[in-house]
Amino acid sequence: MRAFVLVLDSFGIGNAPDAALYDDVGSDTLGHIAAACASGAANNDKREGPLALPNLGQLGLVHAYTMSTGHQLAGIAQPAKPSARYGCAAEISKGKDTPSGHWELAGYPVLFDWGYFPREASCFPRGLIHELCERADLPGVLGECHASGTDIIEALGEQHVRTGMPICYTSADSVFQIAAHEQSFGLERLYQICGIAKELTEPLNIGRVIARPFVGESAKNFVRTANRRDFTTPPAAPTILDLATADRRDVISVGKIADIFGGSGTGQVLKADGNDALFDRTMEGADELEGGGLLFANFIDFDSIYGHRRDPAGYAHALEEFDRRLPELIDRLAEDDLLVITADHGCDPTWRGTDHTREQVPVLAIHNGDAGSMGRRSTFADVGKTVAVHLDLRGDIAGSTF
Repeated sequence: MRAFVLVLDSFGIGNAPDAALYDDVGSDTLGHIAAACASGAANNDKREGPLALPNLGQLGLVHAYTMSTGHQLAGIAQPAKPSARYGCAAEISKGKDTPSGHWELAGYPVLFDWGYFPREASCFPRGLIHELCERADLPGVLGECHASGTDIIEALGEQHVRTGMPICYTSADSVFQIAAHEQSFGLERLYQICGIAKELTEPLNIGRVIARPFVGESAKNFVRTANRRDFTTPPAAPTILDLATADRRDVISVGKIADIFGGSGTGQVLKADGNDALFDRTMEGADELEGGGLLFANFIDFDSIYGHRRDPAGYAHALEEFDRRLPELIDRLAEDDLLVITADHGCDPTWRGTDHTREQVPVLAIHNGDAGSMGRRSTFADVGKTVAVHLDLRGDIAGSTF
């Protein structure tokens, strides 16, 4: 009896009930990708035609989408009878950031307000930048604005290499990001500066400081590397990861889960670069996971490479590749194992801007041959509660079991 939670980062299935508070009414990550595929707008050299997700569809994804939106998915047939439990879930945490979504999935909704930086030029407090430069011995910083990470590296990367000033920027999330060249600036130095920045941003209640290293010779070929590191405030209350660790269960974290939870209860960490490699590590973890254990995985490419960069065709191809590999994991499950496939927020690649979108997420659960609707879940925390009940973990967390 084991539990697996796979988070397809940003895989929303239609705007959440409170999307108006975030100016996201009409956002629909899956629906708009499927529509782009059906119309041919998402054809490229890697894929063409309607979105093909036969395995996720058979588990109940199409039914979950219709439950969320009241609409049918363009170009995708709805199986008569899904083979798993399916539903959709709305988030009660404030904000639409990655840590809040994951923490709520793990049984700890974020009901407080994170700190955010205003959408204006020089968006960081003067005192913060002054102290960062003083303590980190920096000649200054570049950026100081809301920006797309790839765009700002292209715009300011050469000046950064020339001056030694790191690039500091933010987004709609509660985050302070620092980009620097791995060779000319130094990876360890970047990490050290991010550690200082995390300490300085604590009084502002900023959730994360993210190190964004990149390589390349010029703006034409700058590219971010897999050496990203998140300096995250850990959850203030126990999650299923903490409960499993406290009970001395086997815990395996795949991808950036350890970063998202600030290392709290995250056990053995398996990192990789790219969804395909992350699936390999998930399979490795499935082979190693002991009875009573928990594997928690994050598949980041959907969000970071395709959602934020507004690439419906790339997102569609990544979904199809994940779907293609999914049977490999399902075949490794014992009958009494629990597998949950879900998401943490949306990032509609057809939406305005480059930020996350406030959406409902799918919840697909394989366990002991159970099939049928689990209905609309009022909080992501129902995932964590279900895992806790399945593994018989002691401790109080939010949510109700499905």
